[in-house]
Amino acid sequence: MILEWLKRQLTLSAGSSLTKQLSGRYINNTDLLAIDVELTSLDAKATDITSIGWVAGKGGQLSLSSCEYFVINTSAALGQSPVIHGLTHDILAQGKPLAVSLDKLMPLLQSSVLVFHNASLDLAALNKAFIELSLPVIDVIYIDTLKLAVYQLNKQHQVLPTNSATLTVCRQRLDLPSCPEHNALDDALATIQLLFAQFEQFGLDQTSPLSQLLHTKALGKYRLGETQDR
Repeated sequence: MILEWLKRQLTLSAGSSLTKQLSGRYINNTDLLAIDVELTSLDAKATDITSIGWVAGKGGQLSLSSCEYFVINTSAALGQSPVIHGLTHDILAQGKPLAVSLDKLMPLLQSSVLVFHNASLDLAALNKAFIELSLPVIDVIYIDTLKLAVYQLNKQHQVLPTNSATLTVCRQRLDLPSCPEHNALDDALATIQLLFAQFEQFGLDQTSPLSQLLHTKALGKYRLGETQDR
């Protein structure tokens, strides 16, 4: 019982801290950064990054000039992942070291609210990279478009259909156009477009505070570069 009480207190404390950090952040003044990583596997503890892409956005507009895409030079075992993202060892051998991409990404991580589709997996992969490269520990705030979608679906269905919350299906549900899949930059662009559509779905406008989404559990904090006990 004491352990459960401590867990509840930690959860309440984390929620309060996030609420404070979101104070003054509105849709029209918050810098967003959608990030996607392609991986060697779906095992968060063992996966390695094969490519990473990101794009910035603000006030319902994305910035194409901010787009970045890196294929990562890695000799990690790829398993069946090339079937998904098409990145073979020959292609990866021509890529950049992971440290180069993260060095360019680092300044943006704390100045922006990060946007992911399936944040838990992408953040775990980034965290593993931070630890392996001995990068500084930093705290980030993120929005998970997958959790926003699941929140809405749970209001309509007791049992979620299979694959009902994939990036492609979530976009289709909100009448967004089809786009290429499993390219890190394409998926980052698709994710931030999805978020803008989800803002409208939730009835938010440019003057709405981001804190209005706290009840969905799609907003969160994450400490990159530190072993995660949760």
